[in-house]
Amino acid sequence: MRFDNTLELLRNGLIVSCQAYPGEAMRDSRTMAQVAQAALAGGAAAIRVQGLADIRGVAELPVPIVGLWKDGSDEVFITPTLEHAKAVINAGADVVAIDGTRRPRPDGRTLAETVTGIRAYSDVLIMADCGSLDDAISAEAAGVDILGTTLSGYTGERPKTLGPDLELIGLIAARCNLPIVAEGRIHTPADSAAAIAAGAFSVCVGTAITHPATITSWFAAAVEGERGERLR
Repeated sequence: MRFDNTLELLRNGLIVSCQAYPGEAMRDSRTMAQVAQAALAGGAAAIRVQGLADIRGVAELPVPIVGLWKDGSDEVFITPTLEHAKAVINAGADVVAIDGTRRPRPDGRTLAETVTGIRAYSDVLIMADCGSLDDAISAEAAGVDILGTTLSGYTGERPKTLGPDLELIGLIAARCNLPIVAEGRIHTPADSAAAIAAGAFSVCVGTAITHPATITSWFAAAVEGERGERLR
């Protein structure tokens, strides 16, 4: 592990998720590395990236790198197997983010078995991307280091909120002892502050910072809406 104090570096900090979807103009590892550098200049405490090439492209940045590998078409596709996790570690991640739900994993291992395998392989921290309180409780019992609300609204156990799932953050904070990374639909600085107030250890923001197509669509919709009002 590059940092002996990774968790302290994340405490009350902003993790910026630098990801672009396949087929998009920014879907290039060099571009993602530049986006990450820009995020650091703005005060990011850590960077979250997807894919082995992207992880390698930012591995030497002077902040913790949260790495993951989205692969497959099954429900569990965020670093879905132990072998995926090992590859993420080898690419240079300081924290490996894995699916932290209770759903079946493609390699047949349980979450606890996956965590055990990662521990035997490396001393990196393990972040469980959860979708519910029960996921978080199970992930904590499995031995992970960090609980994320990444999958809230995407697994069928909780509604998809317009903004961050502040209720889930509070529920996890009341039942679990591990640090919570609030992630998912955090669109404004106010959302980030609310997540910390609800009990999050740190906040991860992606789309609202690093996805120009979506950000542009928000502004375009607002302009179009105002124009429609004026024409009435």
